[in-house]
Amino acid sequence: QVQLAESGGGLVQAGGSLRLSCRGSGRTFSGSAMGWFRRAPGKEREFVAGISWRSITYYADSVKGRFTISRDNAKNTVYLQMNSLKPEDTAVYYCAAARSGVVTTTPNTYSYWGQGTQVTASS
Repeated sequence: QVQLAESGGGLVQAGGSLRLSCRGSGRTFSGSAMGWFRRAPGKEREFVAGISWRSITYYADSVKGRFTISRDNAKNTVYLQMNSLKPEDTAVYYCAAARSGVVTTTPNTYSYWGQGTQVTASS
């Protein structure tokens, strides 16, 4: 069974940091682009960051300079380091594995999704 499992969410004060992890199981994701998305209450799911199979990274403008995505193929794991968190970053964060090795911002191009982890940045 192919699964993605996120961890590392929590409650932090604005300005704080969190590191999310997403571990894959059931197959290797080294040839897949990986992405992080988030959904805030009352809002649509949005792209946050992505990393291609060659480790080329992409970020939403709202997180550029604050968030860093990385991957460790030996561990079949992708990470999202989040610094300088703002209250508007509060959301459920999901990791996803794309059908190809190229990053896209469109959720329906991703085949596998994790269950999500809550991130709350309090003001």
